[in-house]
Amino acid sequence: MGEKNGLFTSPTLGKIENNRVIEEISKFMEADPDSHYKVVIGTDSQGRKINGKSQIDYVTAIIVHREGRGARYFWKKEKVIQKPILRDKIYRETLMSISTASEMVPELRMAISAAVYDFEIHVDVGAFGPTRDMIKEVTGMVRANGFEVKTKPESWGASSVADKHT
Repeated sequence: MGEKNGLFTSPTLGKIENNRVIEEISKFMEADPDSHYKVVIGTDSQGRKINGKSQIDYVTAIIVHREGRGARYFWKKEKVIQKPILRDKIYRETLMSISTASEMVPELRMAISAAVYDFEIHVDVGAFGPTRDMIKEVTGMVRANGFEVKTKPESWGASSVADKHT
């Protein structure tokens, strides 16, 4: 019930398939295997009215950060006809990040052998504001799937990078 093309967008390469994202992350890490990296997945959403219908744009970003020395990122957007109920949006954002991580992390582990990296999922919830009551729920969802999780203000993958494309 919405638009979903499955392709990621790179600011420098344009639209690319998942396997190309893995290749580009691997190339970026292989260029400096002595650095430490963070691979981050985060999703953000923005609601809007289109022709009188509520639509939510969900953007999932994958970021590879060479700590202290640059980063690359890739993003994809999914448009969904849905009422903008905060709890539903946050759950969907979290599940989209978990789904992307579950699909891509095994491939990343096979492709990246030399570099040292940490992997995190960033969720767009924080101790202040309307999402504070959901922190335990969504962080529990991420951890139950075997991933490290960060929340605001440390969840820049969702609240800055993904947000930029909603």
